[in-house]
Amino acid sequence: MSPWELAAIALAGVAAGFINAVAGSGTLITFPTLLAFGVPPVTANVSNNIGLVPGGLSGAIGWRRELAGQRGRAVRLGSASLLGGVAGAVLLLVLPSSAFRTVVPVLVGLGVLLVALQPLINRRVEAAAEHATTARSDAGWLWPGVAVLGVYGGYFGAAQGILLMAVLGAGTADSLHRDNALKNVLASVVNAVAAVVFILVAEVDWVIVALIAGGSIIGAVAGARVGRRLPPVLLRAAIITVGLVALAVFLLR
Repeated sequence: MSPWELAAIALAGVAAGFINAVAGSGTLITFPTLLAFGVPPVTANVSNNIGLVPGGLSGAIGWRRELAGQRGRAVRLGSASLLGGVAGAVLLLVLPSSAFRTVVPVLVGLGVLLVALQPLINRRVEAAAEHATTARSDAGWLWPGVAVLGVYGGYFGAAQGILLMAVLGAGTADSLHRDNALKNVLASVVNAVAAVVFILVAEVDWVIVALIAGGSIIGAVAGARVGRRLPPVLLRAAIITVGLVALAVFLLR
């Protein structure tokens, strides 16, 4: 690759790290960039996944204040993300890409809809909670829902953050910022365990990994700072916008 192509990949990593920390779907920046420079699709997907792991971890650390009091939830749902991520990574290596490509637009569209409806969902939940004698616990379907999204994230991962935000918003009674912090942890678990599988059995371009990793760390640190300062309505708007762009990309490609 030429120097400007390497620089473009690094800049794409910065953008992806920022977007992942704020909303999710940073893969929609890096993956098409790699394909445009002639990297084979599977190699691009694998190398991109590994490269985004450090940025994801940086984003999770950047939101650590919003993770206060969520240790038990993070461990419980993290186990779902771990199992799902391993399953998804294995599927990427043994199944044709046509299976998930068919359902991705549906999943992204549903995620955007759920994020948009989250205020209405929360108001109804709060109204019901007023008549309850105990605090509302997480929905029973939350663990399997996160596990399913882990499978998707391990397989490809684009818009994983959007879908996690939708599921966490509907399945918990927490604020958007706290859900976003947990989303970064769960997405990082998925990417990390999938990366281990890929390193062991897949072809990896380590130059691409290094460029995306360095860029994503810078972007994630900036994204965590900006994301915390965004009012919930703006953060929700950012998530919906990224989701709609993701949907358009999948439908038009």
